[in-house]
Amino acid sequence: VQLQASGGGLVQPGGSLRLSCAASGRIFSINAMGWYRQAPGKQRDLVAVITSGGSTDYADSVKGRFTISGDNAKNTVYLQMNFLKPEDTAVYYCNAHGYGMEYWGEGTQVTVSS
Repeated sequence: VQLQASGGGLVQPGGSLRLSCAASGRIFSINAMGWYRQAPGKQRDLVAVITSGGSTDYADSVKGRFTISGDNAKNTVYLQMNFLKPEDTAVYYCNAHGYGMEYWGEGTQVTVSS
């Protein structure tokens, strides 16, 4: 499975961004996809996840602000990020897992700053 992430950038506090992650390869093996983020000097943490059945889960810090969704026809997962805060600044990584395997895309930088 290959994951191609896009959509990062610089945004002011209170602004919005949408990240996309397109999956290719052995798509049938994927049980869930999600987004993680890693700020400088910190560990990589789960932001949001969506299962193949459509169930979602979020980190407490983003609940009510971020929404994860999937487009099965495009094999793509999106992360809509609203009301962004400076503490959301991090490199965001797309993740997929299934059949005991885990896959990562290249990170995309999100910077929230005035």
